[in-house]
Amino acid sequence: MDLTPSDEQQLIIDTVRRFVREEIVPLEAELDPDAGALAEADQQRLVGKVKQMGFYGLDIPADFGGPGLDVTTRALMAIEMSQHRAGLYNPCYGTFGGAGLAQLYEATEEQKEKYLYPTLRGELRGCFALTEPSGGSDPARAIQTRGYQDGDDWILNGSKLYISGADKADYALLFARTSDDPGRNGVTAFIVETAWPGFAVRRVVHTLRSTHYATEIQIDDLRVPAGNVLGEVNRGFAIANDRLSRQRIPYAAGCLGAAIKAQEMAIEWAKTREAFGGPLAGKQAVQWMIVDNEIDIRHARWCILDAAQKADRGELFRTEAAMAKLVASEGASRVVDRAMQIHGGLGMTKDLPLERWYRELRIRRVGEGPSEVQRLIMARELLGGSYK
Repeated sequence: MDLTPSDEQQLIIDTVRRFVREEIVPLEAELDPDAGALAEADQQRLVGKVKQMGFYGLDIPADFGGPGLDVTTRALMAIEMSQHRAGLYNPCYGTFGGAGLAQLYEATEEQKEKYLYPTLRGELRGCFALTEPSGGSDPARAIQTRGYQDGDDWILNGSKLYISGADKADYALLFARTSDDPGRNGVTAFIVETAWPGFAVRRVVHTLRSTHYATEIQIDDLRVPAGNVLGEVNRGFAIANDRLSRQRIPYAAGCLGAAIKAQEMAIEWAKTREAFGGPLAGKQAVQWMIVDNEIDIRHARWCILDAAQKADRGELFRTEAAMAKLVASEGASRVVDRAMQIHGGLGMTKDLPLERWYRELRIRRVGEGPSEVQRLIMARELLGGSYK
């Protein structure tokens, strides 16, 4: 496997890196350290620049007006886009645009007209409502939200937890159990509008993240037209699972970007900071931390690009995506932790982005499937399905 970017990919990397350095980082110097959004004027100005660059709507397929990037190029961009204070959960503050909910690209034409296309135009917002209070690591079996047919409609009852952006969404892709099957074959995906009677955001859930978009949702006798079933009845979890596997690659790449920037900061600080008669860089303990950082970074990069290239070749990549997510999220956490240690007291302050990355990387070891689930995914493929 060749990890060297093509000439075109290197040009894209350089362009995004320059955008972050010249446009994003200077604005962050004037923002609150925990800010999650730019001023509206700055947001619109930078969105205009991104559109001129041809990168707006990164994850939108070419058939729907997006740049149609391959997975490897998208991962390389994610590495660069996360290298600023808010980069883990607000990469470039959303100026590269969104792609809506990926599952809607498989929707019926009527559903696309009503939900997908308005979302791509920026007229609607959606959210992904899968996790429940009963569990998130095994969502198919943990789903207790129930749905039953009533004439041409479905009636849904239950609750969802840790749903990002539901308080601002116009609709949700919501999963409910619609048969007696206790596993993934009894789950259906529904497109539900948040303004419908029976849908309520109960509360906003505060987490380690500097910006909090997680919510708890209550569903009480929510009536959903049959035309809002996404895909096949009782086959909805396959829609969710595909998203979870594919999303792990850029998710891992975002973790790597923060680690790379933390390593750069640690090296610069170690070279200039004097302690005990010389620079920190001359102390063996610091040298070893820098080396361990580099090992974690290179390991994560290899795993991410291996998964991305297999996905681009049309090969099975579920194990590789799980490994990339596991290695990058855990490795980046260690890198940032060491970088904070090297910076000493300064590393604990909000003068630097390290403490924000430290908090938010702790969530990344759970988000998109916790480390333990990634190990289970890999074990099942290595040992065979009989050991589920």
